[in-house]
Amino acid sequence: MAEKTVVIHSSLDARQAAFFVQTASKFDCKIQVAIDDKKINAKSIMGTIALGMVEGKTAVITAEGADAEQAVTELAGVLA
Repeated sequence: MAEKTVVIHSSLDARQAAFFVQTASKFDCKIQVAIDDKKINAKSIMGTIALGMVEGKTAVITAEGADAEQAVTELAGVLA
């Protein structure tokens, strides 16, 4: 299992949320993102939009699977 905490650099609009989901979908591992008390599947566009990834919020990205470390690193880069 891999985990990374990141402060969101800029708010995600629909296009940026779609890019985030596409990036997450490249990986075979299970990926979740948590902000405050909400946790979503990073491969879900509806969940990603509903999570409200806005500038200044702290997101925790967790992944389980063979490529988990690479997944959290790349997704943290999208948000930071």
